[in-house]
Parts: sequence; C-alpha cells; structure tokens
Amino acid sequence: MITLTTIDDLTAALAPYRQANKSIGLVPTMGALHAGHASLVERAVGENDVTVVSDFVNPTQFNDPKDFSSYPRDLDADRALLETLHADILFAPTVEAIYPEPDTRTFDYPEMNVMEGPRRPGHFNGVCRIVSKLFQIVQPTRAYFGEKDFQQIAVVRAMVNDLQLPVTLCPCPIVREASGLALSSRNSLLTDDERRLASEIYKTLKVSLEFSHTQSVADTQAFVTEALNAFDGLEVEYFEIVDAQTLQPIKDWSEAENVQGCITVYCGQRPVRLIDNINYRSHAR
Repeated sequence: MITLTTIDDLTAALAPYRQANKSIGLVPTMGALHAGHASLVERAVGENDVTVVSDFVNPTQFNDPKDFSSYPRDLDADRALLETLHADILFAPTVEAIYPEPDTRTFDYPEMNVMEGPRRPGHFNGVCRIVSKLFQIVQPTRAYFGEKDFQQIAVVRAMVNDLQLPVTLCPCPIVREASGLALSSRNSLLTDDERRLASEIYKTLKVSLEFSHTQSVADTQAFVTEALNAFDGLEVEYFEIVDAQTLQPIKDWSEAENVQGCITVYCGQRPVRLIDNINYRSHAR
C-alpha cells in the first residue's frame, strides 16, 4: 500500500488503472478507522481492481468548531489497519490540498433537510463538497458508505443524481460491538461506563421493532424516546420514523414500503453525540 498526500500524486498513481479500464473503489473516511470502516474496505478490495481509502477530517461539514478540533485522529493506526486489509492507496491530504481556496458551492436538496439537516446547519453541504471533490479526483467506479450514516447516503445519492456522476454508491450494513453499539469513531470519546450505557440505544431499538408490529408509528416513537430518556446519562435529540427512500416522516406504517427509524442520542457528561438507525419495514423482506 502507498500513502499519498497530493492530488497530483494520486492522479498519477491511478492513471494506469484508468488507461487499462480497471475498476476503482473509493472508501471515503475521516480516519480514526475501526472495524466498521474495515468492512467497507474489505468489500471494496473484493469488488475492484484498485482501492483508494481517503483519510481526511473535513472542516466544511462541522458546524461546531469544537467538534472539529476534538474529532479523533490517528493516521499511523489507520495506515497499519489498511495494510492488513490490502488497500492499495491511502489518500491523506492536507486541508490546503483539498481546499486551496474557499469552496463556495452550495448543494441544496430541500426534501433532505430533515433530521440532521436543521440541527446541523451546513453539515450536508460540507459533506457534498468533500464527497464531490473526492469523486472528481478519484473518479471511482464504486464508492462505499456505512449505513450508520443513513441520511448521509441519501444526500450523497441526491448529489450524484443531481450532478449525473458516473459512480455506483454501495451502502454497507452497520457493524456493531458485541453489545450492539454501532461502531463509530466517536465511541473512542466514551468512557467504559458510557460505552455500556450507549449500548442501550440499539437494545431499545430492537425491542421497539417487535413493539411496532402491534402499535402505531407515534406510539413506537414515544416508546423509544421515553425508554432511552429514562436512563441517567442518555438524552434523545430526535427519533424519527421515515420513508427510507424520501426521508420524510410517516404517520402510518402503510405510507411507505421501506420504513427506517433514525435516532440521535447524547451520551455521558461531555456529552458525545451518537447516531443509529433500524429498519422497521422492508418490501424486500
């Protein structure tokens, strides 16, 4: 595996693959890699001729500067993990390399301005900026994203359709700790006790799945919210049950073929903001 830090070096390294019409896989990350990222890389390696993993903490998607500065970073550990996964290229650019001048582009998808949208102003615009830049630089055949960031995948899909980009998006299942806690780089900010407490998020979502078979959407929302808020150290910011395709909230289970529950919970004293989701109804099942 080679580590590259400039766009020119990455372009040169990928040129032979493009010329030979080889497939290119991209796994966009913000580093602090864990087993969830590893599952994306493993799939990309298995499905493409060359795999690029980007490792870049993107400042334009943080609406809170403190959140950006405290975001975990460990490039040496990331590199060591990617070596074991047989990734081909680690792309770890500087902020100056990605943004030599301010990126003033605006990506506006009003139908996606739900849940995370109004609570993190500018976040998804920043996501679209960096992902579109990476797509332009790497020109991947396929790009891999974890389903923990369920809304982010929907926004990126809208951007890909909007810009008519020739890339296939590959959503990958959430990887969880043995306790059920969704793997996240932010988990490293939790104490052991907070980690155990955070595992109640998915446990409650799983219980609510059975609950939902005989209860209304509103009752299911109330059940999850009240159950989690009852734990000292957990505070639900929002829990929405939505059409998995449009992200619009539903009032009745019959309103959508695929229904997703999306939640954000603050955990601990600092606190750490954690997201998760669960599928309630799937036409494919």
